[in-house]
Amino acid sequence: MASDNMKEECGVIGMFDLGGGDVGRDLCYGLFALQHRGHMSCGVVTNDNYKLTSIKDNGHVNEVLSVRAISTLKGRIGIGHVRASGGDDLRENIQPITTRYCKGTISLAKNGYITNAENLRNALEDDGAIFQSTRDTEVIMHLIARARTTCPSAETSLLEVMDSLEGAYSMILMSPKKLMAARDPRGYRPLCMGRKGRAVVFASETCALDAMGAEYVRDIEPGELVCVDDKFGVRSFKNFCGKRTSLCIYEYVYFSRPDSILDGNEVYAFREKAGRLLARACPAEADIVCGVPDGGTVFAQGYANETGIPLKAGVMKNKFSSRNLFTHDSEGRENAIKLKYNVLRKTVEGKSVALVDDSIMRGETARRIITMLKNAGAGAVHLRIGCPRILHKCIYGVQMPDERDLLASGGRTNEEMCAYLGCESIGFLPTDALKETGLSDKFTYCTSCLDGKLHMKSNG
Repeated sequence: MASDNMKEECGVIGMFDLGGGDVGRDLCYGLFALQHRGHMSCGVVTNDNYKLTSIKDNGHVNEVLSVRAISTLKGRIGIGHVRASGGDDLRENIQPITTRYCKGTISLAKNGYITNAENLRNALEDDGAIFQSTRDTEVIMHLIARARTTCPSAETSLLEVMDSLEGAYSMILMSPKKLMAARDPRGYRPLCMGRKGRAVVFASETCALDAMGAEYVRDIEPGELVCVDDKFGVRSFKNFCGKRTSLCIYEYVYFSRPDSILDGNEVYAFREKAGRLLARACPAEADIVCGVPDGGTVFAQGYANETGIPLKAGVMKNKFSSRNLFTHDSEGRENAIKLKYNVLRKTVEGKSVALVDDSIMRGETARRIITMLKNAGAGAVHLRIGCPRILHKCIYGVQMPDERDLLASGGRTNEEMCAYLGCESIGFLPTDALKETGLSDKFTYCTSCLDGKLHMKSNG
């Protein structure tokens, strides 16, 4: 139940049509497919023979990028971004960010969090740099611009900057003649590459490639930089590859769309298997299984498949609800939940319900849904969570409640959580069960929000 204030990751996309076609419309299609990664703001920048066209604003993709606006996005190179943030974003903070310097222009779209950004920013300011935004993306822009004055190319400049960055990131950079994609050495954030005709595409998830009609080629390796231009085509630089990986486990639990494939891992298969493992570890005496849409849907399928308990659509979601209508205090969150979910009375009335969701933060959403189920006549509600207990705040930029506000932290017992939520029982996927979900054993995975560990090894 990430709506308890686990903010979505940002989404990035880029495209270079070596055949000379306009990329604006395809970029917008891809961004729409990445909408789940950020609901607050979005933007696209295209490059038409050095003439840049930028459209960005607060709002969803279909609100900001109208049919008329899309028609103005001319050029064979372009990048785009969707972001999650608390409250409206200042226009200066909305990505992609573009700047002009002695070598021309650079535009950057980034997903992730640079842990040493404050130190880098302070050093730049002490040296006379002026910042227009509060984001670490602009820090990277300053570093690239400075490196470019002594480096022979945009890609060598970016490699020099990557050597100074710490933290989690996937980013796409557009210079006047090149498109570059880079991923942090640990691979915390996903990034893939595809092709559509003669066009090369980069995106946070494969679902964006599908929406664009592009063919998936491969994932960008952790630590890799890929550069696309007319002279050399596609080139790969693996200066920072080979380190132990820490792919974010929460990408598979919640952030990514179930139809995406990340580093060879099918998100749908992960969630279905996690639901089965949850059923084995935490069975429930229930008449029906109900998933909380949309995050809990596949977990609930796995739970029902394993137990043989009928899967029913007992909780409905208003797909057009928006937190933007409400304040971000407790009352505002409560009102948002009321409009976001409803229950099917005839489905749950007189039934013992196994309610399955992906994860739980504060527990406000779960508490409200359980109350709605009880008010609709459910005899009992057994809450089952397809993710282990979230005990720690993410150290790599995912916006989460403070640890004292996390429902499962502070040594709270299951009984104490049930008393707060109003359910008869609660069960979490055991942390060790994550190793049995079928994740590729070519990588290790970051589970720091669950157990403080950066390198979980899958059994494959």
